[in-house]
Amino acid sequence: MIIRKFDALVALYVCCIAIAELLGSKTIPLLTIGSVHLTASTALLVVPLMFTINDVIVEVYGKERARSVVLSGLLVIAMLMTVAAVAVHLPASSRFAATEPAYDTIFGASVRISAASLLAFACAELLDVWVFSRLRRRMHGKALWLRNNVSNFAAQLVDTFIFMTLAFYALDMSVGANVGFLLGLSIPYWILKCCMSIIETPFVYLGVQWLRTDQPQLAEETHARPSL
Repeated sequence: MIIRKFDALVALYVCCIAIAELLGSKTIPLLTIGSVHLTASTALLVVPLMFTINDVIVEVYGKERARSVVLSGLLVIAMLMTVAAVAVHLPASSRFAATEPAYDTIFGASVRISAASLLAFACAELLDVWVFSRLRRRMHGKALWLRNNVSNFAAQLVDTFIFMTLAFYALDMSVGANVGFLLGLSIPYWILKCCMSIIETPFVYLGVQWLRTDQPQLAEETHARPSL
């Protein structure tokens, strides 16, 4: 049995989505500047990889295929949210009752946080595909490293600010207080994600080269199939 490279890449993409949604609620300390403590979600470990996979798919298979993968990812997030909401409200068996509070704490994310994550993901991923594909046309397929990072920087900026605003904007505080808080939270996090994108740039080249070797074999199999 052979696993096609594109299928493996999509499986990795879906895995990253699941990791970000299920494990991303934990925050870790990054840096302390005076009295300011900068933290980041553990989702940072996989979010830049998701944008990298997007760009690899656009480069090899085109914008429409990448957009289809992103929309499939949105369905995965929506299903995770729905099943989690149902699961935490179902009664626990006597054997599981002792660990029920921990289960509900981990998987019972608020509707606001989940909705913020879904909307931020949708806007950022689709923007990444659009920016990368437009740059690819304008630059005639050259400077992959530049196209990858420009599209990632733009998309991750949108992802960060949409999520932080929807998830943490306090309606009982002034606009000025909210803006100061959100900028202090979002800018360092976005810069860190940009740095991760730069570090992962070589993997875009490796991913494109690796995925392209699967195309001739797929083409041969397609032509070899009998017509119905």
